[in-house]
This record gives sequence, C-alpha cells and structure tokens, in this order.
Amino acid sequence: MSFVQNFPFFSIIIAMFSGILSSVLNGKQARNVSLGAIAVTTVMSGAVLWFCLGTGESYTYMMGHFPAPWGNEIRAGVLEGLTALIFGVVMLLSVIGGMRRIFLDVENGKINQFFILVDLMLSSLLALIYTNDLFTAYVFVEINTIAGCGLIMIRQKGHSFTAAIRYMIMSQLGSGLFLIGLSLLYDVTGHLLMSPAKETVAVIEASGSYEIPMLVILAVISVGLAIKSGLYPFHAWIPDTYGYATPAASAMLSGLVSKGYIFLLIKIFYRVLGRETVIASRIVNVLFLFGLAGMIMGSVHAILEKDTRRMIAYSSVAQIGYIYMGIGLGTQAGMVAAVFHMFTHSATKALLFISAAGLYEVSGGKKDYKSLRGAGYRNPLAGIGFAVGALSMVGFPMLSGFISKLLFATSALQSPHKMMLTLIGLAVSTVLNAVYFLRLVITLYTKRTEPAETEVSRSPWMLRGAVACFILLNLILGLGSQPIVKAIADGLAMFD
Repeated sequence: MSFVQNFPFFSIIIAMFSGILSSVLNGKQARNVSLGAIAVTTVMSGAVLWFCLGTGESYTYMMGHFPAPWGNEIRAGVLEGLTALIFGVVMLLSVIGGMRRIFLDVENGKINQFFILVDLMLSSLLALIYTNDLFTAYVFVEINTIAGCGLIMIRQKGHSFTAAIRYMIMSQLGSGLFLIGLSLLYDVTGHLLMSPAKETVAVIEASGSYEIPMLVILAVISVGLAIKSGLYPFHAWIPDTYGYATPAASAMLSGLVSKGYIFLLIKIFYRVLGRETVIASRIVNVLFLFGLAGMIMGSVHAILEKDTRRMIAYSSVAQIGYIYMGIGLGTQAGMVAAVFHMFTHSATKALLFISAAGLYEVSGGKKDYKSLRGAGYRNPLAGIGFAVGALSMVGFPMLSGFISKLLFATSALQSPHKMMLTLIGLAVSTVLNAVYFLRLVITLYTKRTEPAETEVSRSPWMLRGAVACFILLNLILGLGSQPIVKAIADGLAMFD
C-alpha cells in the first residue's frame, strides 16, 4: 500500500484531534491550529486526487485491517479526492476571509470554541466524503449538525438563537428520517458497508422481493437528506441560518454543509441502492420537480427580500434546486452537471458572503440596499468580488456559473421527457437571478447623494486575500472546467 492511501484516514483524524487540542488553547492558538489542520488536510486531499488520477481507479482502506463485512472502511477515488480538495480550499478561504468578524462577533473566551466547531465540521465533511460505512456516515451527519448549530448560535444574539433552534429542529427531522432509512436497509440487507449492501440489493432486485420496503427506504433516505440540504419546500431554516451567523460561518454553512449531505445522497444512490434501481423507482422525478420549484421559488423570495444577507441566503435555495434538478434528470450527464454545480455554488456562495462582509463594514454595518449604495467604491476589492460572484450565479461567460448552466442545458437534451421543463426552468431562473443579483451590483456602484456613515477604503489583508483567491478559484472552475468535468465523470464511473 502506498503511503498516500493513508491520507483520507489521516485527514479525518487530524481534523478531530485539532478540535481536541483547541479545547485547551486560547483563541489565537486555536485559530492557528485550525488553519493548520485545514491546510494540511487540503494538501492531503490534493495528493489523494493526484494518486487516484494516476492509478485510474479507486481503493478501499480497511480501518483496523478487518475485512468486510465486519470492518469499517474508507473509500477514496477521483471524485472523493476532488471534492475534499475543493471543500478544503473553500473552508480555508472562508475562515481566513471572515477572521476579523470572528474576533469581533464572538466573545474572547469563546473564540477557541468557534475553532473547535470548525475542526469538527471539517472532520465530518471529510468523513462524509470518504466513508464506505453507512452508520459511520450517520454518526458524522450528527457531528456536522451539532457543529453547524454551534457556529450559528455562538454569536449569542436573539436572531442567532432562533436560527439555531430552527436549524436544529429541521436537521434532526432530516437525521431521524435518514436513520429510519438506514435501519430498514440494514434489516433488509444485513449490511452497513456500502459495497456488500449494494450486492445484496442487486440480489433483492433480481428476485423481485421487498419491492415496497426498498421503495420506502429510498424515499425516506432521500427526503431525510433533502431536508438537511435545504431542498425546497424544506428550506424555511436557510434564510435565518445563513443570514445571522458570522460571515465565515455563513460561508461554510451555505457553501459546504448542504453539499456534504448531497454528496452522501449521491454515494448512496450509486454505491448502495444502484443508479438503475433509483431511476426505476422514479424517485428522481420527484427530486426533479422539487428542484425546479426550488430554482424558481428561491429566486422569487430573494427578489422580495430587502435584507441583502437574507437575499444571498435565499439564492442558495435556488442553487440547491439546480443541483437536485440535475440529479433528477436521471442521466450520467445530469449527475455530472449537478456535481459540478456543487463545486460552483461552494466557491461562489462563500465568495458572496465574504465579499458582502467587506461591503457591510464600509456601510455602517447595515445590510439594506439604500445603505449599500456606493459601497463598491468604498471597498473596491469587496465590490469586485461580489460582482464576480453575482455574475457567476447569473451565468456570465468565463465564470463557473456559466459552465454549470451550460452543462445542465446540454444534459437536458439527453432527457427528452424533461428537456422542455429543464430549459424553461433554466431560462426563468436565470432571468430571476439577474433581477436580484444585478440590482444589488448596480446599487453597489450607484454613488450616494449623502455622505456614508463609514468611509473605509481598505479591508484587512486577510479578507482582501481571501476575496482575491475566491475570484481566482471561480475563474479556474470557469476557464479550466474541462479537466474538472472529466474528473467528475471518471469519479462517478468509479462509483459504479
């Protein structure tokens, strides 16, 4: 075994032990440990991706060296390595970009707790990406939920507590349904490791037995993870959750957490239940319709919203709808488009939240449209960052959002029965995206008639550096999309 093959396990352990270590450190020391852990695990993820691209195949890592079905396994392939790499980069830039607000929004004695939660979130996301065991996935789903809830309420303001409670209630509902689905699946198959479970499911499907229980399992797992990822109409917790957390937490929650659950759902579809079984059950048609509804309704709510942070949060509802619409197409091309849009939304939404924080700082801390007039001049780099993120979400050429929409449109051509609905949904959603995003961009570059409350032209170097790197990441995803799309397609082929 190559030493690189140990990296997925090392990454999860490093992230967890960083949280333990941070519990006895002060805020600045915990910050350094957390940033170090994110950086190291990101480099390891890049090494895993490079290794799997070189070998052209995935591999399993037996924890404790006990073989299936008794042992616990980690599985790594091209898609796992690519996802972990992009998630790591987004998390690192989110924490760096939001660093100033972390130390302003969080009490001094609790700053180390913030970074403990960041470490727990990192470990849970890596585990969801790499694990080959369903119960382990459930355990880290709960760890992710607890970390997310803590990141929301750590500001200790009224809205934050309300948002955290709402988030916890909806997340526990989704977790409960997911656990019920796993319990039923274990009852039917007798396995929790993904590969043996898939073999048993294939035998069950071939024999024609357990048709109703298998349909219930598929439906319950899908609904549970759809609730946790914020698919419309299970989205009510999103605006408060993303809108009232500190910017770094908002960037991570919107850009990464929901994508971790979607990635787990894709793994279950491919590596447990079987893609053909999922398509035959027609659950993809339900996800397709809810995805279309989310694309439209999320944008409508964003247009009606006057608070810009809630507007950005509502746009996440629309973007999650895009992902589920791609999954719902039921084709390999649709799945590739959905996974690519996961990466697009992760990078772009984090850019929007971090850039918006810089714009609020030069607008007296206010978040309404009127107060943000001219903020693009008062903080030029944050204004450019927000404009790039907004144009990407609209689908401007050269940016990652354009590639996502192009992939969705071309994949729709392979689904004749869903082609028109998909193309119409894309067109309508794009127009609505343009309405609320370009309206804010125009506001940022409309000069105020009265003097601004705060005239600051430069943000902290960390925020400026993070915004610049996010812009670069968006351009890489847009201009260098071909090898990334190929890697996604190869990774999904390894799932089969």
